[in-house]
Amino acid sequence: MKIKIQVKPNSKTEEVSQKGEILTVKVKEPPKEGKANQAVVKLLARHFGVPRSQVRIVSSFKNRNKVIEIDSDKIHLDKNKEKLPGF
Repeated sequence: MKIKIQVKPNSKTEEVSQKGEILTVKVKEPPKEGKANQAVVKLLARHFGVPRSQVRIVSSFKNRNKVIEIDSDKIHLDKNKEKLPGF
């Protein structure tokens, strides 16, 4: 399953929120040396209750607007349906 996200690095808090069809992911790490991307993967894995290995960034590694992919076989749609944009 692919999801569009907008990343906000250097935030005071770490959280996932939704604006329409896009998830906003706030992370504390700076956007240097892939630290923010690693934090995004870790936070989204925790948010959806899947292992980090099942979450990956598929486009826009150096942009705040990204597309991530979550292995939909591992995500429990019944528990996480309200967390997914468009559901």
